[in-house]
Amino acid sequence: MSFDKELDTRGMNCPLPILKTKKALADMAAGQVLKVVSTDAGSVKDMQAFANQTGNTLVSSSEEKGEYIFMMQKK
Repeated sequence: MSFDKELDTRGMNCPLPILKTKKALADMAAGQVLKVVSTDAGSVKDMQAFANQTGNTLVSSSEEKGEYIFMMQKK
């Protein structure tokens, strides 16, 4: 999947991945997609909750070799 911006939050624990995601999305235009890479297992639930609370769309969520990859589309 294509994306407009990538955010690396590897090694960061809650709440940093969410806070960094929020900041990155603020600098993006509506409809753009942010790819977030995290090593925090808690980010799986956090990203879904963040999307529900903010109205942004969690397009996809996957896990690969201990890394969690999220595609978030800005509303």
